[in-house]
Amino acid sequence: MSTQSVLVFPTPFYKAGHLDTRFATHGKAQVYFADSLSSMSNSVAIDSEGRLLVAAKVGMADGSRFGLARMLEDGSADLSFGKHGSVIGQFEPGFDAMAGKVQVLPDGRLLVAGLHYENAHRSLPALAMFDSQGRPVREFGDNGRCVVRLPGNLSHGVRDAWLPPGVPGAEACDINVQDDGRILLIANHHFELADHAGMLIRLDCDGSLDKSFNGRGFVIVRHLLMNTWLSTLKLQRDGRILVGGSINFPEEGLLARYLPDGGLDESFAVDGFMSFKAQGRGAQISQIVQHHDGDIQCFGSSRDPMHCLALKVHSNGRPDIHCNGGMAQLLEIWRGGSQWTAAHVQDDGRVLTAGATIGGIEADFIVGRYQADGQLDQRFGGHNGWVRTRLGRSLDTATSIVVQDDGNIVVGGYSLDGNYRAVVARYLA
Repeated sequence: MSTQSVLVFPTPFYKAGHLDTRFATHGKAQVYFADSLSSMSNSVAIDSEGRLLVAAKVGMADGSRFGLARMLEDGSADLSFGKHGSVIGQFEPGFDAMAGKVQVLPDGRLLVAGLHYENAHRSLPALAMFDSQGRPVREFGDNGRCVVRLPGNLSHGVRDAWLPPGVPGAEACDINVQDDGRILLIANHHFELADHAGMLIRLDCDGSLDKSFNGRGFVIVRHLLMNTWLSTLKLQRDGRILVGGSINFPEEGLLARYLPDGGLDESFAVDGFMSFKAQGRGAQISQIVQHHDGDIQCFGSSRDPMHCLALKVHSNGRPDIHCNGGMAQLLEIWRGGSQWTAAHVQDDGRVLTAGATIGGIEADFIVGRYQADGQLDQRFGGHNGWVRTRLGRSLDTATSIVVQDDGNIVVGGYSLDGNYRAVVARYLA
């Protein structure tokens, strides 16, 4: 008589997209800014040693400031950086400020881009540069800081005091740095009422306006004389420059491409511009990424209702008909609305996205992953391509996403618990 035994192995638990409990406290860390009353992280970057740089808007007793903090790879504060792990400051003495983007330069210096608040209603794009220890780089701008002022006040924008945090609005901020060190940035000029035009600006390495760019250092981005709003820019490997945002009211998504000298690339889409609706609804682009084959993916949100949006186009700006028939894909995560605000291309061509659901205590981090063909990766998160994470009691908003050398995913943002607090969370890949 023979006896058969059956060994039952547990079903493996697929963890991609779940919080990495080895990071900080159960997968999340609050970013420390000394003596701050509040903080809102807008950007995360990783330096050559794997440390996390976090750029934020920091609330102090006497107003808002830009903030730059450094954390170790495991989510703990790096107290050797700046003052107790962070740098907090103003672009010009006596004025409020915020930081919207941090970029680590090849030589280890840190470039922070943000907004200088000229008064209660107006803002100007501004930059600050620090060495790897958080000390100002004195030869950049005015002792390490630079407020960008264009002729005719064209870099003046609107200070966004009425939109709730997390909803795309007036305070757009993005930069890219060329291989030669020159700096590209965007701004939005407010003429009157709802009349806006985007500005694509290039600075020399020292922060001065680069007059070789379009003959004056900047380009006015305006499509068909419509209200034009820029949210993001992407420097292509060939030196051409993509900008994205929206036009018109109600909004339509906008992509445009410029040549390295600032001229419009008329070979892109139709005479350099592409605008689109999302299944008949309004649309807005928050982030652009480019694949190794040159194809472009845009992420953002639709309007009325607000749902996560993704659109894939070829390098010439023509829609990729093999991805959702060349139309924008909308993802409804919950009835109150949701949006993608950040994206990152992995080496394997898949794209990670981060954003948030919208609406009071129901506002949570969302993280997703798309395959190289533009479809959601069903192996990520809860087998639907995305995961929703509640970090605190109320209003969690993800604003940025980066990938560590081991493939794990770091998402920055902020959470409301009394006051807003900058947070960083790590997810398993």
